[in-house]
Formats: sequence, structure tokens, C-alpha cells
Amino acid sequence: MAQRLEWASLDAGARDAALQRPVQSVAGTTRESVRVLIDEVRGRGDAALREISERFDGVAPDSFEVTAEEFSAAEEAVPAALKAAMRDAAARIECFHRAGMAAPYAVETAPGVVCERVVRAIPRVGLYVPAGSAPLPSTALMLGVPAKLAGCREVVLCTPPRRDGSADPAVLVAARMTGVHRVFKLGGAQAIAAMAFGTGSVPRCAKLFGPGNSYVTEAKQQVAQAGVAAIDMPAGPSEVLVIADEGADAAFVAADLLSQAEHGPDSQVLLLSDSAGLLDRVERELEAQLAALPRAEIARQALSRSRLVLTGTLDEAFDISNAYAPEHLILALREPRGWLDRVEAAGSVFLGDFTPEALGDYCSGTNHVLPTNGAARAYSGVSVSSFQNFVSVQGASAEGIAGIGRCAVTLAEAEGLEAHANAVRLRLDKAAPEASTPRRGSGEP
Repeated sequence: MAQRLEWASLDAGARDAALQRPVQSVAGTTRESVRVLIDEVRGRGDAALREISERFDGVAPDSFEVTAEEFSAAEEAVPAALKAAMRDAAARIECFHRAGMAAPYAVETAPGVVCERVVRAIPRVGLYVPAGSAPLPSTALMLGVPAKLAGCREVVLCTPPRRDGSADPAVLVAARMTGVHRVFKLGGAQAIAAMAFGTGSVPRCAKLFGPGNSYVTEAKQQVAQAGVAAIDMPAGPSEVLVIADEGADAAFVAADLLSQAEHGPDSQVLLLSDSAGLLDRVERELEAQLAALPRAEIARQALSRSRLVLTGTLDEAFDISNAYAPEHLILALREPRGWLDRVEAAGSVFLGDFTPEALGDYCSGTNHVLPTNGAARAYSGVSVSSFQNFVSVQGASAEGIAGIGRCAVTLAEAEGLEAHANAVRLRLDKAAPEASTPRRGSGEP
């Protein structure tokens, strides 16, 4: 069960330990294992992928790519009710993301000088959809919808194969629903390496997206650090932090903690409250609800490295949360919106008793691919702009460079960059007579 702590009794070292993620304690071992896998795929391509897939997934298919026949079989296998739910969720995800799409713009920063920003879709992107102990068709929706809105020319998706060598049918239906172009039955760090470097079967992708376990997250970070492919963010094992007051519903809070704990043994859940009574009630609810969960053993493993923390005040709880920077932050408070300004770092925030984190996981419309492991201090969740590049453009007329060129020369001279200064001076000399000629339609004689 989760460890019970009183924040005021902890020294600085104990507080740091209380906020340590489980994955941080095994980071070195994971890093080296992933490096070896990436080197294998980079060096031997599809041959290495088959060997690694057989080693970890128990299957080595002749072809990794999902065929048209497999897509058709998946459509038949997925119940109509699930398809309808996925369509409903996709519609809300699209509604939310479309509203936040960035638009190109242009502004005249000085007479004759126009600066613009244009939007371009990343041509080929790679999506990773986990499907280990729990396949996640919802992740295919969360990634596929904004990729489609962005207008990416080619969208590639990798998802781990099942023991019979097939991909999860619901993941395939979700992928087709969002317009994904190609799907490959590949999982783990090897899938990330394949999309980053390209193999005989898997095309090389410019940017990689999606959550995963610590190995997937480490692989994403290694290919990004090597400059091989960009990534959306570090999105590893799931985590939730709940700030609750005395009036919170203990059953709701316990359910929210368990909904993240059941993701995997390396997930982490934290509860912060200024009410010892609330913590007592949540502890009892955790035990009661665990007894009915099919994934109780997984949840227990996650809870063993999680924390229930008694704070002096709710303000202190927000200080702790901001230092931790959770992937998911639930405000189980009587006036949750009034506390929203206190949130400085979180992937996604859930307000009040009737907004479980599970809504954001599936169908409220926000994205569930979010920064973990403290990355929410500087990263944001996936959006349409994650799949786009923003290119600045500028154009200056003779009048324009005549008006601002001297500014550039002065700055270039101050930096000792004479070639920069000369590139502007030459144009100033040429532009001077042209700039003195009135512009057509200026109203001057």
C-alpha cells in the first residue's frame, strides 16, 4: 500500500526521496539496455527487428506491416459499441484541437518591412501506441487526430504485436479512423529505433510521438539527443497527483489513484491533503476497491512506491505539486477553479469531484499524451502544433532597408561581424535613391 508521510516531519533529503519517480532508480540500467537495442536496429535493420521481436514479444513475422486483410479483419472483430465510442471520442478530440490550431500571420514591423510566420506540416511522423498488458486504442486517437488536422503527408504507427503476431484490432480501427497511412507490428525501444533510423520495412520519420514504458521513453530521448529524430516530449510511465481537501469524496479519490496505478508497476500516484481524516478514508477505500480490480496486483506494485502526504495547508500542497510537476493533476477541492492560478507545472489539470482523470484519458477532448517524470516544468502535451513547423519569413523593400538598415549595421559593428555590416551597407547605398522616390499611391505629388 502507498506510504503515509507527514510533510512537516521530513528533512530536505526525505522530501526529495518522497518525490522520486520509480523509473529514476533504474535509469542507468535502462539507458544501457536501450543503447544496445538501438545500435542493433541501426546496424542490421529488419534482421535485428525480427530477432528482438522474437526475444521480447515471442513472434518474428515475415512482414511487420499490417495488411489490408488485417485491417478488414479488425473492423469485423471490434464491437459496434466500441467503434461508436471511438468515433465520439475522436470528434471531441478534434473539436478541442481544432480550436487551438495556430494560424499564420504577417505584420509590417516598419514601413516597407513585412515579417510573417507560415505553418508547414511535418511531412512524415511516427506514432507509438503501447499495447503491452493493456492495448491503448485511445492513444491512436490522441495522436492520429492532431496529425490529421496538421496535414502530415505520411503518418506511420507502430504498436507491439500480440502473441499470435497480430496487432490489437481496436488499435487498428482507431488508426484507420484517424487516417493513419501505415501501421507496423513493432513495439518497445526497437520500434522507436526503426522509425528514427528507418529500415528496409519501416520508413524513417522526422518526429516521433507517443507514450510508453521507461524503455520506450529512453529510446525516444536517445534518438533525439543523437539528432536522428525529434520527439514530442518525454512521455513515460503514467503518474497522477491529487490535491484533496476535507470535503473530497474518498471513494472518488481512491478510484482516481487506482486508475493510474493499474497502468503498470512503474506508475506513480501521489495524494496531498491538509486533512488527516481524508487520508484515513482514502486508505480504506483503496483496500476496498483493490479487491475488485482485475489488475489489482499491478496496482499494488505501483502503490508500494506511491505516497499519501499530509500537508500543513493546501498552499503547501500546491508548492509540492509544482516542484513535482505531475503528468496529471486532480484538484479534488470545494472551489477548484479558484486554485487554478496556483498551478505552475502540470501536464493536464482536472477540476473538481466530477472530473476524473479517466475522462481526459478517453473522451473529454484534451490530449492524454503528456509530459512525465517532471518534464511538465518545460514541456506541454501533444497538440496540432506538435506536428507542425513554424517558419518565419521576412521581406524588405528599398524603403524598408533604408529605414532599418542602419540599426542592423550598428549592431553588427558592435559584435565585430564586419561581413554582416557590409551586407547591409551595400544595400543601403543601392536603396538610397530608390527609397527617396515616393511610393505609388502615397498621396505625394
